[in-house]
Amino acid sequence: MGYKHMPTLPPLPSSLKTWVKHLDSVRLPILATTHERVRRSLVSSSTSLREVAERIEASPSLALVVLREANRSSNSLSEPAESLEIAISRLGLARTEELLNTLPVVTEEKIPKALRQIQLISQHASQQASGLFANRLARLWQEIHWSSLLFLSPLWPLAAAHPELIEKWEQRVMGLGEPAYKVERELFGVSLPALCLAVAEQWRLPEWIVQAYRLLAKERRLLAKALHIARNNEEPLHQQQLLDADTALSRWLTHPGNTILFANALALTSHEAWESPHSLRWQRITALYLQVPLAELQQLTHQQAVNSVRHYAGTDLWHPAHALLWPWNTRHLQVAAAPPPVAKDTSPAWQLHCRELLRDPSAFANLLQLTTCIRDALEACGMSRAMVLLADKTQTRLVTQQIVGLPKAAQTLNLDPANSQVLKRLLAQPGQLRLSPENIAQFSALLPGTLKALFPGEHMLLRSVANNGKVVMLLVVDQQGAALSEPCVQAFGKISQCIERALASFAKRGR
Repeated sequence: MGYKHMPTLPPLPSSLKTWVKHLDSVRLPILATTHERVRRSLVSSSTSLREVAERIEASPSLALVVLREANRSSNSLSEPAESLEIAISRLGLARTEELLNTLPVVTEEKIPKALRQIQLISQHASQQASGLFANRLARLWQEIHWSSLLFLSPLWPLAAAHPELIEKWEQRVMGLGEPAYKVERELFGVSLPALCLAVAEQWRLPEWIVQAYRLLAKERRLLAKALHIARNNEEPLHQQQLLDADTALSRWLTHPGNTILFANALALTSHEAWESPHSLRWQRITALYLQVPLAELQQLTHQQAVNSVRHYAGTDLWHPAHALLWPWNTRHLQVAAAPPPVAKDTSPAWQLHCRELLRDPSAFANLLQLTTCIRDALEACGMSRAMVLLADKTQTRLVTQQIVGLPKAAQTLNLDPANSQVLKRLLAQPGQLRLSPENIAQFSALLPGTLKALFPGEHMLLRSVANNGKVVMLLVVDQQGAALSEPCVQAFGKISQCIERALASFAKRGR
């Protein structure tokens, strides 16, 4: 009996025009609980416009959809709505409810983590903007609040539709320190600032957002000059003299629209580390803008981060405020360091990854780093196709976390163990199943069809890995369906043992 291959996703856009059209078509998901809360407020005669806006704000995706639609529907000569209240009043409550009903309503685990993470960064940026700037510019607090919250919104549909691209960008740019323009050209075919500018213009986002992306994409000269002056933060008088000598730069630096760029840059770079070169660069220019010492600015940003994390402490997402409890040189993402001048290690590549897995305390700050190392070890030991799946708490769902040599559609594969005797047995207790021509007829019918479609052939390895006696991970590997190499099979077994120890030390971190 033959099995159809899973359909592959269409090729990624490669130009600004096709990217904008693609991102414009993405429907952002919304939590079921938020959907019902907002719906009730829209149909209630006792709820004020301010209260409706506050409930919509709990879902950044919905806030973006409402503001975007209001600006699209308004006369092209009118100014874009600068706040959610203005947007709702332009649309009316009935049209706002219609928009609400067009969004996919899902549970939290169905929303890609990359989307939830980047929206948390947006919410953190909004908190930074409110705490650092809104009190000083009270008349502009609405513009500051909404523009800072929606600044990264052009990336939200990208994170929803292609979370793996966002995660690769994060690992390579923020974790490994690769040049952003190089990584973005490889992953997207265009630079992200240029893409965000094009999307912001298409959506008619608030003007401050468009101006900030225009600066990043086309007019970096002023920013570079300001960053250079900001470096000399211990001599404020000299800084002021330099600004007085350049009226164009001084005029640009003091523009209130810069507050949203600074707030988002602080939130985004602190996601990597509070004292990384990127974070310090934006801390210094923000201190220059506010005309306060760097130490005072740092104290203020830390306070706002703590205020922000109080709202999201119970989630599985990373918040930079967590790092305030860590040693100061700790990184959320592993940063590539220059290799020490020692003799070259001639160990097989998979063994080098195993050493990382065996480090105690754990070398990994989050699950993505851990599973990335596992993926790299499996690929290095010769497994040309591999899939790392995680079991949920109830062991009723297996969710793909990492893939090697498989179509991108496999990245979103979820398996229901209840439909497979093999998967149920592997989840009941840790074990390994090696498929070969001798037993394929016995077990093939007991495997999910989607899994067999991804791994066509008569040779495959499945292994479940436990932590504290409970299976939490499933590994599926093969060598393009060919007979498995015995050295590779032995390496796979040793890697699996290292994964068990890595899971144990990872679970203990922070205790």
